[in-house]
Amino acid sequence: MSARSKARKRALDILFEADQRGTDVGATLAAREELADPPVAPYTAELVTGVLAQRERIDELLTTYSQGWSLDRMPAVDRAILRLSTYELLWRDDVPDAVAISEAVSLARELSTDDSPGFVNGLLARLLDLKPMLAR
Repeated sequence: MSARSKARKRALDILFEADQRGTDVGATLAAREELADPPVAPYTAELVTGVLAQRERIDELLTTYSQGWSLDRMPAVDRAILRLSTYELLWRDDVPDAVAISEAVSLARELSTDDSPGFVNGLLARLLDLKPMLAR
């Protein structure tokens, strides 16, 4: 597993933890950095702070384009995967689109329901199609 893949997984863990506990994402990140077990990679921190900075827009996009699924109705791990991958897809120019989607689908396959990889792939493919029109 590449260093970036590990960093994504750790960012997902932090986003998921904050969501499940109902705590602030920034505070959860700070607590994990302070604990340093395992250490938080710089790319993990960049991803978490990026999702936090774009959270309102990300959630708006996910709500708009996830046909028939509200954010609250999605499995929590899918919600965290989609937030992370939407951030990478739309705001990280250093991450190829195909990599952002592939990594998200892999995480969904590993950590979520049997239907999650297809759902994640479909929603991210829709956002990719619309990427040129989506405001940054």
